[in-house]
Amino acid sequence: MMEMTEDPETSVDASKLRASNADREAVANVLHTSLAEGRLTVAELQERLDVVYASKTLAELEPVTRDLPGHAELMPLLQVEPPVPVSKPSLSKSVPGAAVAKIGGTPTSSLAIGFWSGATRSGPWVVPTQFTALAVMGGVDIDLTQATFAEREVTITAVAIMGGIDIVVPDDITVVCNGFGFMGAFEDTAHVQGGGPGGPVVRVNGLAVMGGVEIHRPKKSKQIES
Repeated sequence: MMEMTEDPETSVDASKLRASNADREAVANVLHTSLAEGRLTVAELQERLDVVYASKTLAELEPVTRDLPGHAELMPLLQVEPPVPVSKPSLSKSVPGAAVAKIGGTPTSSLAIGFWSGATRSGPWVVPTQFTALAVMGGVDIDLTQATFAEREVTITAVAIMGGIDIVVPDDITVVCNGFGFMGAFEDTAHVQGGGPGGPVVRVNGLAVMGGVEIHRPKKSKQIES
């Protein structure tokens, strides 16, 4: 008599699969983009981000963006055979040494809010793949001169509403700006290529409404002549 064996694919409850940091960051990116496009309010963004970073399973994480463009299904059928690992080229062979030192690490902060007050991110810190700065009748200062980056390319979404956001970037990274000002200013004076091929790239997008966002290189200190 033939014995029936259980199909491994049907024996696994996909809804109980644990969510990874990459899963959470992907969902957070959709939320940040929706804020910049006006689909979410600041309060709705914060509420949903709280759910994202508290989620332990894909079933908890997936519904967060179900009503937004960019939503992706997070619970595919579990593969019985593990995927063949794909070797990645070593950064040390394609990126200058100084740039390699700036790439890598575990981010500890993905949001800075200045609401009738101020917020600062400076000193040695790890910039996540997606970072959001919100200034509502307040100010946010972001200093990247001593920062490292979780990935080679990171995105900062800057939203200033009757407030100001100041972003300082070092000379050895490249900046790509796609911001928009409405009765305000979104100024980029740091768009010059830096760091050489393979170096860190910071993309800044967002909007300024009756406020200002400024991206610039470190200001040179003036030498006092004797």
